[in-house]
Order: sequence, then structure tokens, then C-alpha cells
Amino acid sequence: MDLRARARDWSEIQERMLVPLYEAVYERLDVGGDTRMLGLGCGSGLALLMAAARGATVTGVDSRSPDLLALARRRLLSGASEEPGTTAGPGAGGAVSTRARADAPRIVEGSPEDAADPTAPAFTLVTAFEPTGCRAGDAEELGELLARATPLAARGAAVVLAGWGPPERCATTSVLRVAAKLTDPMRGPGGWRPALRDDLEEVAQRAGLRPDGSGRVACPFGYADPGSAVRGLLSTGLFDAAVAATDREQVDKELTEALHPHQRPDGTVWMPNVFRYLIARVP
Repeated sequence: MDLRARARDWSEIQERMLVPLYEAVYERLDVGGDTRMLGLGCGSGLALLMAAARGATVTGVDSRSPDLLALARRRLLSGASEEPGTTAGPGAGGAVSTRARADAPRIVEGSPEDAADPTAPAFTLVTAFEPTGCRAGDAEELGELLARATPLAARGAAVVLAGWGPPERCATTSVLRVAAKLTDPMRGPGGWRPALRDDLEEVAQRAGLRPDGSGRVACPFGYADPGSAVRGLLSTGLFDAAVAATDREQVDKELTEALHPHQRPDGTVWMPNVFRYLIARVP
């Protein structure tokens, strides 16, 4: 698998599908100049970039893909304001140089603990925008990650979790079922499953957080053609177990067939979806 190409596909094709989710959360929480945000699983950094554009001080952390983090650094650090004589390149641990301005974006490769900065105020917002509740075992993983991240946040800080909405309101569900079909009977960690109603609440409870509201957002998936759709969907990682159980050619074939009902006469692919977010608070 070409991991660099996969990171580009996520950044250029798939990540933008979640922009309405980011915008809805930032608007509801009035993200701005007083916000200190920690983005868990920040990937290629679009959510961070949008928060920074609203004036927030942002830190992103991820341990999964150096290629995604390289894209995030390019997006966020190339234009970061600096003090004279400093650089905006990554420093130790993948973070921006400690001599950069205190409000400069930081991108950290590693765990939430690696994002700690004892010289800075506590985070007022923690986000986990990668949709949870759609891979076997991901809710447990996120609960553990949040339990490690929330000590870095101020008391009462908002923690945002995101997930797929009801399967019947997500056209992409029929396509994602390809992942489950091809993975069985080897289904295990990473295998797709439909989202459940209380997934987000269960994660918040596991992490010791107090739910404080939720919302739903329309996030349609639109692609220029089926080929772009296949590349974008594969970049999510939801089909990795299916590729391991069969092969890439088989997954591509079945995905293309599943996308056919969603293809418009002009060749574009359009799938309306609803995503859900939960706002919880650090006790």
C-alpha cells in the first residue's frame, strides 16, 4: 500500500466531506481567540486549520501516519507567525520549535501526553473528529485516548466526539457494508460495523466526561467520479480489514459496484449522510 498516496487521497478527496461538521461544532462552541484547542487524531489538519482561521490556538496530535502529519505541518506551520530568529519547522517530538510564538500552531507525532506544554495554559477544547462507532474496537480505543488527554484540559473544557448518524439516514452505509461483507468471517479489530445510537455517550462515560448536548449535521459525500470515490473511501481506513481478508483488486471491484446506485447521469457520485456530534465536559 502506498501510504503517501493514501494520505494525499484523504487530504485532497475525503477530509473535506466533514467540513460541515467542523463548522457546526465551532459555531456552537463560539471557537475564537480565547480557544486553546487540542485535536486528537488530527490527520492532515483541516479541522485545525479552520479553528486557527477563527483565531484559536491549536495543537494537533496523531500517532498513526507520518505522511498525514507532514501534510498538516505544511498546511499550518508554513504560514505560522514567528519571533525573529525562529523557525516554523517541526522540533523535538514533531512539535513546532519551542522558540516559536506561544500562539503558533503545534503538530505533534505521538500520544496526548506528548502534546503537553507545561508553559502554556490548559486546553479549553478537545476534539476527536474522526467518526467513532464504525470500527470494531474503536470506541474502547477512543475512551482510553480521551482519558489520557483530558488531564491536559481545563475544568469545564468542552470535549467533542463525532460519529455516523442513524444508518438509515446515511446513504454511504450501503457502500460501507462492503467492508463487513468482505471481512467476514475474519472480522476482528478494524472491521466495519453500523453505528449505534449511544456510541458517543458510552465513550464519554468511559472517559469520565459529562455529556452536555449533541447535534446532527448533514455531511454529504460528493465525488467527481467513481474512481475518486473509491480512493477517498479507501483513505478512511474502514476497508483495511477487507483488503487484508481478500485483496485490493477485489475491494475496488465491490466498492465500484456498490457506488453505482449513487452515480448521477453526469458521472459524479453523491451520497447524503447525517453525522452526529456530542459535546461533553471535563469534570
